[in-house]
Amino acid sequence: MAAVPSGLDHDGDRPLALRSVERTLASRYSTYVDEVQRLIQAGLIVMEREQTTNPRVSEIVAEAGLSNQAFYRHFHSKDELLLAIVDEGQRQLVGYLAHQMAKETSGLAQVRRWVDGIMSQAVDQRAAQATRNVALNSDRLRELFPDEFRRLERLIEAPLRAALVLAAEQGEIPRGDDERDAQAIFRLAVRTMEAFVIDRERPSRTDLTHVRAFITAALGTPGRVRLPA
Repeated sequence: MAAVPSGLDHDGDRPLALRSVERTLASRYSTYVDEVQRLIQAGLIVMEREQTTNPRVSEIVAEAGLSNQAFYRHFHSKDELLLAIVDEGQRQLVGYLAHQMAKETSGLAQVRRWVDGIMSQAVDQRAAQATRNVALNSDRLRELFPDEFRRLERLIEAPLRAALVLAAEQGEIPRGDDERDAQAIFRLAVRTMEAFVIDRERPSRTDLTHVRAFITAALGTPGRVRLPA
C-alpha cells in the first residue's frame, strides 16, 4: 500500500492544514452564532428602548454584553447589523405566513391568509413597534443592499405566488401573470401595513377587511393581465 503523501489527510483529498482550520472554525461556530444572535436582539432592544432607528454600536454591544471586537468580527458596519435584523424578522414572518396559510386548502383563502399575516404586523402593538423601526430604516438600507432586499422580498412573495397558482388551478381566479401579481399584492399589502406602523395607527377590522377584499376583487377583474390560454 502506498504511503499517504505528507500534508494530506487519509482520504488524500484535502491538505491537513485546511482540515485543521475547519476543525478550529467548527469549535467556534456555536460561539459565533450566539454572538450574532445576541447582537441582533440587543439591536432590537436598544431601538425600542431609546425609540431610535439609529442606535449606537456602543449601546448595542453593551446591551449584548460583548465587545466592539466581537461586533466587528461579524459585521463590517452598523448598517450590516440593521440588515441582519431585517433579515431575521423577515424569515420569522415567512415561517408565520406558511403556518397560517397551511390552515387552508383553497388557493384564494391562502392568499387572504397571506394578506392577513402581513397586516397583523400593524395590529399587534409589540410587533408594530419592531416593524416600525425596520420600516423607517428600509429605504436607506435598500439603497445600500438592493440585492439582499430583493432576495428577502422574493422569499416573502414565494408562498403568495404558490397560492395564486393554486387558486388558478382550482378555478377560483383566472390564470394571470403570477410573478407580477404577487409583486403587486406584496407592494400594496406591505406599504399599507408600513403606513399604519409608521403613523403609529392600529388598523381597524374594517381596514383589514377592505385590504383583503380589494386584493381578492382585483384578482378577478377584467383589467388584470392574464396569461394566454
